[in-house]
Amino acid sequence: MRRILFGVVILAMTTFANLASAQQTVWVQIKAQRSLGQAQEVARQYAANLQNVSGFATGSGWYAIALGPFTAADAADALLQLRVTRQIPNDSYIVDGSNFRRQFWPIGAVIGTTPPVAPNVQPDAEIAEIQPLIPAEETVADARRAERQLGREDRMLLQTALQWEGFYASTIDGAIGPGTRGSMAAWQLQEGLENTGVLTTAQRHTLVTRYQDMLTSLGMAPLIDATAGIKIDIPTTMVNFDRYDPPFAHFKSVGDDNVQLLLISQSGDEATLRGLYDIMQTLEVVPLDGARNISRRNFTLTGEDSAMSSYTYAALADGHVKGFTLIWNGPPDKRQTLVVNAMKASFEPLGDTVLPDVYGDPNAAQALDLLAGLDIRQPDGVASGFYVDQTGTILTSAHSVASCARVIIDDSFSAEVSTIDQNLGLALLRPSETLAPLAVAQFLTSSPRLNSEIALSGYSFGGLLGAPSLTYGTLSDLRGLDGNPKLNRLAIMATSADAGGPVYAATGAVLGMLLPVESADRKLPEGVRFAAGSAALSDFLTANEIQPLLSPASQQIAPEDLTDIAANMTVLVSCWN
Repeated sequence: MRRILFGVVILAMTTFANLASAQQTVWVQIKAQRSLGQAQEVARQYAANLQNVSGFATGSGWYAIALGPFTAADAADALLQLRVTRQIPNDSYIVDGSNFRRQFWPIGAVIGTTPPVAPNVQPDAEIAEIQPLIPAEETVADARRAERQLGREDRMLLQTALQWEGFYASTIDGAIGPGTRGSMAAWQLQEGLENTGVLTTAQRHTLVTRYQDMLTSLGMAPLIDATAGIKIDIPTTMVNFDRYDPPFAHFKSVGDDNVQLLLISQSGDEATLRGLYDIMQTLEVVPLDGARNISRRNFTLTGEDSAMSSYTYAALADGHVKGFTLIWNGPPDKRQTLVVNAMKASFEPLGDTVLPDVYGDPNAAQALDLLAGLDIRQPDGVASGFYVDQTGTILTSAHSVASCARVIIDDSFSAEVSTIDQNLGLALLRPSETLAPLAVAQFLTSSPRLNSEIALSGYSFGGLLGAPSLTYGTLSDLRGLDGNPKLNRLAIMATSADAGGPVYAATGAVLGMLLPVESADRKLPEGVRFAAGSAALSDFLTANEIQPLLSPASQQIAPEDLTDIAANMTVLVSCWN
């Protein structure tokens, strides 16, 4: 203790020698709180035992509780005495009050008062910045003794700062256990300090000040949105309110950070929550890569790519679904983690208020590629495919999936490209989960008649209609233009999204799979397309250990029956990169 006091005295004498001679008025700052209510309560507690307790709003948006005013010499004496007697926190320090603004304590203080300035100090006098009085050096034993003097809030603040630095991942409980010790040691190691696992007073001050400075730069402050029925802390230096577009309240970016915020508010039940979970994953602001978790009462969505990262939380309570989405420019960093943690900790649904289904102009323009003013993510390409066995294996065009980072079936299921035959233009997809298709391809066993009617099933319009379309044409030839017997030439009007779709004979048997247009350099007459024939398809499946089903049908089926078969067998294949 003597070493600590000696270091403090020496530092106090050195720091305040000039100030004492100038008789400048200073203050002992003992606490700072983020909210006015918390600051008033802390000031009330200290005022019960100490004289000259004052409270001021600061220029950084915090609320400071201080003792004073003092002369510089008296402040140093008071600081030492009150620390030794443990009446004030060990990290209290002396300030000149230049950052103090409106006074909020004592109750009834004149609004707008600021600390008095000694008359002999010129307004433009250059005054050295006053740093907190902390021991010049501490042993590990000294640091442990100082640590034991910390209150629970101070210890929680320390854990929060370590969490922000990326070293602490456990509960913020104010208990200095093995996890907190390990995180402090890791922080010390990063800073090039001896990793004792016990922070000195100076080290704690450095760590906490960095965190608080970051909070100040973000402008985290409470927001009460009475229209959406949500209370939450938001980064006010990064976003401000833009508009309501149910189920979202949009907050646009301020400055160069390109951060966006959505508040989620709508009436609903578990089905609504699940639907929102599915819909959010179709939006551009929720990148494909990231952890996703959903339960009966809430869900979280994270997404990350090279351009952005986002975090979404939504919960169901009392017939309402409320939450938020934070969209960050670039990959996640410490600031994003800090903001997300603060938003999660402060999020609070308010009453029975939710955004109405329609807000503003009900006749405003709408678009299928927008949801409540947000862009719906669009795939890099779409094609068609069809089931070839009862586990959900899909046959499609190799050209459509060969260069895809991710393949999605029917906008719902992920699938892996298991086999590609570039010569035949065929690919097999295996879903990430076992499916139970309502219909599986049955292949034609006999040679089809030339000029007979055929039907192509495919997602001609890229899935906009929600179901495959049937397009009718005729079988022109059983060979390709170069005489290739594995191809059939068709006379049919098809789109690029139809590639990979099944081609049916009038009996409902599959006689081929539509191939994409070979090359933009080769201009075929309108309506001329090619399909891989049923024999080639059967051989490809057999080679990949799939037993093709053969059609026993010999009679023509009704068009409506063919429509049902095609709808149950054909899938939308989306390519994502």
